[in-house]
Amino acid sequence: MSAGPAFAKPAAKPESRLAMVRRARKINRELAEVFPYAHPELDFRNPFELLVATVLSAQTTDLRVNQTTPALFAKYPTPEDLAAAVPEEVEELIRPTGFFRAKTRSIMGLAAALRDDFGGEVPGRLEDLVKLPGVGRKTAFVVLGNAFGVPGITVDTHFMRLVRRWRWTEQEDPVKIEAEIAEIFPKSEWTMLSHRVIFHGRRICHARKPACGACPITHLCPSYGEGETDPEKARKLLKYEMGGFPGQRLDPPPGYPGRPAPPLGAGD
Repeated sequence: MSAGPAFAKPAAKPESRLAMVRRARKINRELAEVFPYAHPELDFRNPFELLVATVLSAQTTDLRVNQTTPALFAKYPTPEDLAAAVPEEVEELIRPTGFFRAKTRSIMGLAAALRDDFGGEVPGRLEDLVKLPGVGRKTAFVVLGNAFGVPGITVDTHFMRLVRRWRWTEQEDPVKIEAEIAEIFPKSEWTMLSHRVIFHGRRICHARKPACGACPITHLCPSYGEGETDPEKARKLLKYEMGGFPGQRLDPPPGYPGRPAPPLGAGD
């Protein structure tokens, strides 16, 4: 006896642009409740320190940068000091961040440019920042948003991963992603949106094993199920304060609910 005809499940109706925008803004509001303490996870005391730390954070963790910069800034507290440094001494100080020779060239080069072209001060304009050695749009927006209060969207690897998982964009180029996300949210939200999305990506929505079963926004996520859905197993995947571990900052801001990270050599 032949089998009856197979009936395919009707395809889900494509989400409209308006529905996506509403869902995206709701995700942002709910993340604001989950991470009311979201902040830049690099330790810094002024725009120069934030600029250098952000350049050093390429291809390493903010934790490793935070463990490395205290000695660097103690020895070279100003652009003038860093620009006049012996390269080999800078390399040794920043070695833990990896790619230390290229990073030394970048941070000494940007220090010299600040000294020679900007009177030793970090400029507060995107067009000036991106002219500095080692500084792209991502780094510039970190500095503008967190040192100068100028709204910007920081498209790092976590941000790129999550906005694609949430179907806010299908773009893969960071500049195109930035442009599309900027159309969804008011400018006043850009900096904090970046912090919230990056916090969520580092703590819950990981690249390889998203903790779907412990995620507070599963009802808004079209990619639910890509990761571990069992609540107990998912909770074991949570990182930093969400998992009861130290954060990335040695000197976290007031209101951070987790534990400060240990200094270099004290264990991570």
